[in-house]
Amino acid sequence: MRLRIAHSTIYRYEPPATGVIQILRMTPGSHDGQYVAEWQIDVSTDSRLQVHQDAFGNVTHVLTEGPIADLTINVEGLIETHDTGGVLRGTDERFPPSLFLRSTSLTEVNPAMAAFARELRSESEADVLGFLHALMMQINEHMTFDVDPTNSGTSAAEAFALKRGVCQDYAHVFIACARTGGVPARFVAGHFLRSDGMTHQQAGHAWAEAFVPDLGWVGFDPANAICTTDAHARVAIGLDYLGAAPVRGTRYGGGMETLSVAVRVEQAGRQSQS
Repeated sequence: MRLRIAHSTIYRYEPPATGVIQILRMTPGSHDGQYVAEWQIDVSTDSRLQVHQDAFGNVTHVLTEGPIADLTINVEGLIETHDTGGVLRGTDERFPPSLFLRSTSLTEVNPAMAAFARELRSESEADVLGFLHALMMQINEHMTFDVDPTNSGTSAAEAFALKRGVCQDYAHVFIACARTGGVPARFVAGHFLRSDGMTHQQAGHAWAEAFVPDLGWVGFDPANAICTTDAHARVAIGLDYLGAAPVRGTRYGGGMETLSVAVRVEQAGRQSQS
């Protein structure tokens, strides 16, 4: 499948900020099942983007600018994807899977989550893949998709208690429960071609990858209750959202900050719908 992706992020500072530093993790990489045919980043300032790779191998761009009243970051490109049944191969793996057993403030479990995961794990103690599929389905049933009650700082435990959240929350709950069940898991930020034909979205997408012995890393999308397919475009990974966020940084001075995001994901060659 050929996916045409456009992602726009706009910051406004009133009064203008003295300076900003932003780290962009908005550039996907190629691997088995995903080939980046075209990709570019444009920013509204004259500052030069410094290109690096972070510890996980994500392509990062560092932007430093100031003083500044508004900042627009546009990315656009074309990615060719193939369905691999959710199995990830051909990536630059810089750490052993055991690193992704490490808990973070966003992926800690509470007693209710631990019991939830323990019950599923005991039912498929020798079957890691079966446990992960069951976990994905149970989280999808437990949670209701709702953009209002959570934000980028909401923890897995908070979202699990609310039984509501967005794809980021679903992924954090899955990761936390998988780790407490002894299975390495990590956060993935990317894009998703919706099956309902809606190409315009308010944000990117998020899911999880878990490590299965003798199989490797496998993608699980609990918000959609599916393993990853050729509708998923993988951009960045981390222990949680903070390590894979498309844009993350800080500003100095200024007053109120407003942020707006617009994403378009469509199958190349097909007419988009608004």
